[in-house]
Amino acid sequence: MAIQLVTTAAALRAESARLLTRRRGASQGLVPTMGALHEGHAQLARTAVAQNDVVVASIFVNPLQFGDAADLDRYPRTLEADLALLDAEGVDLAFAPSVDEVYPGGEPLVRITAGPMGEKWEGASRPGHFDGALTVVAKLLHYGTPGAGLPGGDATGAGLPAYRAYFGQKDAQQLALVRRMVEDLNFPVEIVAVPTVRSADGLALSSRNRFLSDGEREAALVLSRALRLIEERANAHEPLDLDSAQALVGSQPLVGLDYFEVVDPRTLEPLAENCRDTPFRGEGLALIAAKVGPVRLIDNAPLNS
Repeated sequence: MAIQLVTTAAALRAESARLLTRRRGASQGLVPTMGALHEGHAQLARTAVAQNDVVVASIFVNPLQFGDAADLDRYPRTLEADLALLDAEGVDLAFAPSVDEVYPGGEPLVRITAGPMGEKWEGASRPGHFDGALTVVAKLLHYGTPGAGLPGGDATGAGLPAYRAYFGQKDAQQLALVRRMVEDLNFPVEIVAVPTVRSADGLALSSRNRFLSDGEREAALVLSRALRLIEERANAHEPLDLDSAQALVGSQPLVGLDYFEVVDPRTLEPLAENCRDTPFRGEGLALIAAKVGPVRLIDNAPLNS
């Protein structure tokens, strides 16, 4: 196995600097994950490897973004399989720290706050989730900054390798919040969005899909069908008629809809009501969340992006 596993921030900095120096690397990519990797994560890694000289993938199940301790305990840990997947995609370093390494003094007293953008949609169903997610992403972005120990850089980052971090469009609200955090707090990193990877039948890949029964998985396909309906109307500049798309989801008895809305992709605020019954122009983001049996699933579709 060519991939190298490191478990401390110090080892990550040292090995990153070593690889960049050896390869005369001009760029480094970071792929943050919580493990339980699937083809969606493979696509993130594949994109990062194609665009950078050195690629780091982190594997860390972040306790701050779980409101329920049982959910945290239940989250699958599949390190060996994860390393094999990342190795197959050509990732150089896997950073798999312990909780004590990331939070050496226990849970941090100071955290990133997601603000109003993090209180709606998924944030309304999972209070505090995005505060925990952004806090760990901020730490991972710091850990993965290339060039620690390299000569030639200055305090502004000039002269150091380019830095990119890769996030899936599948977690659209998280992606929007990470972009906003990086912009608002001047992180020296480019955020690269990678399109959602889907099964042949249209279901968005997710580590949660493994908990669906065969019947629930079949029922879950209504989410992508409803999004595709909205996407087709947007592409044709037709009224979105969101009510009929919501009714399509409601026709599936195994699916309990939480929300289905079209929002501004930068602010996550709902677009004007008239896009429902007048021709759609501009950009939008269709968001959907539902419980399929006991499993909560999310999906989305960028509109005219």
